[in-house]
Order: sequence, then structure tokens, then C-alpha cells
Amino acid sequence: MKKLVLFDLDNTLLAGDSDFEWAQFLIGKGVLDREVHEARNLEFYEHYKAGTLDIQAFLDFQLAPLARHPRLELDAWHAEFMSAHIRPLIGAAARALVQRHLDDGALTAIVTATNSFVTGPIAEEFGIANLIATVPAQQEGRFTGKARGTPAFKEGKIERVAGWLESIGKWWGSFEQSWFYSDSLNDLPLLARVSHPVAVDPDETLRAHAASRSWPIISLR
Repeated sequence: MKKLVLFDLDNTLLAGDSDFEWAQFLIGKGVLDREVHEARNLEFYEHYKAGTLDIQAFLDFQLAPLARHPRLELDAWHAEFMSAHIRPLIGAAARALVQRHLDDGALTAIVTATNSFVTGPIAEEFGIANLIATVPAQQEGRFTGKARGTPAFKEGKIERVAGWLESIGKWWGSFEQSWFYSDSLNDLPLLARVSHPVAVDPDETLRAHAASRSWPIISLR
């Protein structure tokens, strides 16, 4: 296996943001107060798009609801969330791109700042076995509302990928070629680390950066 292929998730493989959609889903169910949480959710999302997100403050906000409910209830909600919010955001082009790399025998992973509770079933939906995501801490089967370890965000994505590769007996040099697909300026560190960076429906900053370096720019929409 000489090829490593990494995918960002939100606004890359998905035509939307799973973290944002999860909060909106909980608001829609009445689990979160709309007036309080919707404005805060939008504020964090705008900071993310601008590259100014305080990841720790965001995680404290986004993971807190997980700590308030039993895991079985959360899992049931997530199944509903997948059907109503996520599958409609998965296009044929995104599925085909993933399948092409899987068929090519590449080692593949989704690398996302969104927590693994939200994104685990989404990775499964794409048939990708490896997920490198921010980890919501648990204690005796319940979420604590805090993150564990380094969030998979900005430079943290490089650290987390390196740790994952080490855990399976590999390193960056194990691969003749490596890809990372992303839409976001926040992913410039990891995009610069691989041999084949690809901008997918990119934000304006990433589009300009990619164009100046002759990186491929593609659309999955």
C-alpha cells in the first residue's frame, strides 16, 4: 500500500457542515434553546470560515449537549440526524471520488475537526474505515462535555495523522504519494504536508492559495 488519501469532511465530502447541522438538529428537536444556541452556533461557524475560530471555546460549546443525555438516546437521535440532515448532503461525485481511491487500494481516512460521535457514522456511510476526528471524552459510557487530546484542527490534524500512522506501524515516508482533499483555509497546514493537495469547492482564501501554487481545484457539488 503506497498511497495515502485523506479527506476533510465538512463542506468537502459533505455539501454542508455536520457540526453545524447537528446543533441545528438538536435545536429543531427542542433539545437546545433556539434563541440561545442558534446565534452562538452561527457565530462559531462564521469564525471557522474566517480562520479565526477558538477551537477550545467551540468544543466547550459543541460538546456540552452530549453530556446531558444518555448514550442510547444520543444514538437514536443520530440515526434520525443521518437520515434527515446528512445523507441529503452526500452527492454522487463525493461517493465516486472516495470509491475510486478505495478501489485503487489506497489507505484512506477522514480527518475532521468535528467530533467522532457526530462523524463516525458518516465515515461508515462513505465506506471509510479510518476516522481521525476530535475525540469527545467519556466516563463510564457517558460523554463528559470535554474533548480528549489534541483536536483535529489546523496543525493538530498533522499531529493526529502522524499519531495514527505511528499506531499502525507507518509514517509519512511509508507512502510514495499522499493526497488531502479540503475546502478550507484552516486546512492549509495539512494540505502543504501531502504530495497531492486538492482544493474542493474551496473558500476564497484557499482558492487563491491553490491557484498560486497550481494545486488542482475541483468541485463535488
